[in-house]
Amino acid sequence: MANGIIIIDKPQGWTSMDVCAKLRGMFHEKRVGHAGTLDPIATGVLPVFIGRATRAVEFASDSDKEYIAGLKLGVVTNTQDTTGEILEEREAFATRSSLEAALSQFVGDIEQIPPMYSAIKINGKKLYELARKGREVERKPRPVTIHALELLDWPDAGEDFSLRVVCSKGTYVRTLCHDIGQALGCGGCMSSLRRVKAAGFTLADSVTLETVQEAVNRGEGESLLLPVDAYFAGLPVLALKTAGAEKKIRNGAALAVRDLPDGEYRVYGVDKTFLALGQAVGGTLTTVKSFFEV
Repeated sequence: MANGIIIIDKPQGWTSMDVCAKLRGMFHEKRVGHAGTLDPIATGVLPVFIGRATRAVEFASDSDKEYIAGLKLGVVTNTQDTTGEILEEREAFATRSSLEAALSQFVGDIEQIPPMYSAIKINGKKLYELARKGREVERKPRPVTIHALELLDWPDAGEDFSLRVVCSKGTYVRTLCHDIGQALGCGGCMSSLRRVKAAGFTLADSVTLETVQEAVNRGEGESLLLPVDAYFAGLPVLALKTAGAEKKIRNGAALAVRDLPDGEYRVYGVDKTFLALGQAVGGTLTTVKSFFEV
């Protein structure tokens, strides 16, 4: 039975759910989920959780992300990226200093109006479904945080620029590109997007779907799966020493842990099996989420 995390380098043209469906078939496991949706235009790091590991998706989805984005100035589209219908075309007159000044306006805590072409629901309807019918509805601004935003290069000709973006969960990079274009007065949209980091995993940790398929064909697919506790590697280990203590954790009961500093722990059983993410407070350990197979 497949259990673990696999970091996929998502190909362009695939949805995140397409990737999950493909892996579901490869591993013959219904429980498959991803951390952080990537639009079809985007490529790069997509952490996928398989089997019992899907219980960790809620923790991974809240993590910061890092992207390399293409910014095309002088073009405004209805999707805020180059896949959409062009609404306006203007001369891109940005200088390096004006572009860098515009970027500085978007660093820190900002608000974004979600694009109409998004999966956000308003009154039970997904925005992109309304957008495809030519309808536009009012969207409330949402708070996001841009931790870093920098210009990676200055092209010799043209209006395409490369940006490094480090941002919080829920940030729309295409909206960021659109808003930068508006701030410059010439308009803009996203021309490409590659995620290079998510949930603490990078491109160096990733594999392609072709690589996974080849491994599965050899009967070695599960060798590519990282253990679910890899995601919690930054937390201290609490190894239980008795079968009685392990039984309490497996039953979801609180466990007395004298002299244990308050905080979160990776909890392991007597045989070193990863059991749970635990929280110690005042000498008592409770389970935040269990990960052992029932």
